[in-house]
Amino acid sequence: MSVEIRRGTGRSVERETGRLSRHSFSFGSTYDPDNLRFGPMVCHDDHLLGPGRGFDTHRHSNLVIVSYVVSGALRHTGPTGSAVVGAGRFAVLHTGDGTDHSEVADEGPTRFVQTWLTDDDGRAADAASYDVLDGVDRADGGGVDLPGARLTVVRLSDGETGTLPAAPLLHVYVVRGALLRSSLAEPLQEGDAFRFTDEPAHEVTAGVDTELLVWAFA
Repeated sequence: MSVEIRRGTGRSVERETGRLSRHSFSFGSTYDPDNLRFGPMVCHDDHLLGPGRGFDTHRHSNLVIVSYVVSGALRHTGPTGSAVVGAGRFAVLHTGDGTDHSEVADEGPTRFVQTWLTDDDGRAADAASYDVLDGVDRADGGGVDLPGARLTVVRLSDGETGTLPAAPLLHVYVVRGALLRSSLAEPLQEGDAFRFTDEPAHEVTAGVDTELLVWAFA
């Protein structure tokens, strides 16, 4: 059982023209042998793109890539053509054994959080696919379900308390807002994250209107 706090200030920062990326795990030229992955999660990035900016066509293989658009709109071009993902929506890319795709801001500045999961259990299948899902939160009981993983948006109003579920591995990211000081940690701000291993359910309280991305891994 363990609780690890990862502060947003500790993320490595990558700047390109029209793009700011904050990497949670060892990535690119920033190598950290003690921070390579969390279960199947090998990449957890927070990207801010200028209008029309982003990632030109590039290739991935043997991954499941989940993107959550926080603001703006993201245009994805890949194995099934072109699609625009608006704020509050998810997109799931199964790369199969290899696919090319691009991601650019479609409308004004765009912020999105992207997670890469390794395909150790064949989640990506042989054929690449891309699906856009509606936003989901605890109010409607929805979520993004993948074999061995579930992603849920938790939205808390100022002063509201919510419960983080028990799971063998739980990754909780503060997309917006802040959590008050608790028995777990000093206050968490936007960009901070919890990493729980074999922890029971925990209650957290929002200091302002707050949005969390909660990954539970079996």
